[in-house]
Amino acid sequence: MRQPTFAAAGFETHRKTTRREIFLAEMDRIVPWRALCAVIEPFYPKPESAGRRPIGLDRMLRIYLLQHWFNLSDPGAEEALYDSHSMRRFAQIDLGREPVPDETTLCKFRHLLEEHDLGEELFQVIGEQLEKAGIQVGTGTIVDATIIAAPSSTKNRDKQRDPEMHQTKKGNQWYFGMKAHIGVDSRSKIIHSVAATPANVHDSQVLPDLLHGEETKMWGDSAYSGQRDVIRQHAPEARDYCNRKGGRNRPLTEKQRSENRNKSRVRAKVEHPFLILKRIFGFSKVRYRGLAKNATRLFVACGLVNLYMARRKLVRPA
Repeated sequence: MRQPTFAAAGFETHRKTTRREIFLAEMDRIVPWRALCAVIEPFYPKPESAGRRPIGLDRMLRIYLLQHWFNLSDPGAEEALYDSHSMRRFAQIDLGREPVPDETTLCKFRHLLEEHDLGEELFQVIGEQLEKAGIQVGTGTIVDATIIAAPSSTKNRDKQRDPEMHQTKKGNQWYFGMKAHIGVDSRSKIIHSVAATPANVHDSQVLPDLLHGEETKMWGDSAYSGQRDVIRQHAPEARDYCNRKGGRNRPLTEKQRSENRNKSRVRAKVEHPFLILKRIFGFSKVRYRGLAKNATRLFVACGLVNLYMARRKLVRPA
């Protein structure tokens, strides 16, 4: 380990440990760094005899995860690292020795993950590490989807909206963007399946991608009603606990409404991962243009959501 310079030593007499420092210390201990780096390493630039050596993969991955946790753009991440001592310490950057990687370097690293579709693989690796730690996916699955908004304005260089995003109507309100579909374990609330589609794709069309096949119970809102054949095909042992949907000429009976309320008590667990994804990590709006880029971000973010929810079980006394 290198000797820290005076720039990183820190001679403050009066200071307080912030919640950000506590959070980053927990994440540093539970993120499976070796396993994640092993996924990216075959595609990462190798040092050559001539020319500038590439920045360490571990450091670039740390900055990339900081962007997810604090909803930072590439230039925003560069400025935040210069401004925040706790972020620099997490990223293992000593300003007495080297500068913070510039926004172009951060952008190239992100494009590397997108080009090789590594987002889904990183999500699966995190799931495997959680399973090794004893946090396993059971036989109950809750499925749901949420809309991630995209800019609907045409005041841009191309004079048009993102062609891969679409609009949909929910209630009396129109939304433009993409949909994040997830399958969640009914006990641990761990996300085991993720899919990204334009916003106009109906929730039920993605149902086969959200089932792992070993379910004995499946919950969903009324958007998934009438999908018993699909459930039987992809999860033969699963019982359908989706909410019943009434019609204009056939309203639900009081008994059916009571059953829906009981189902919703279990189904409400799926809102916890969405809360972390959209409110704590700030992924309520897309940051990039195109579905593939945002899908990569969604897969990695869902893996980090799983780590965040399981952090109390994963952290052990030092």
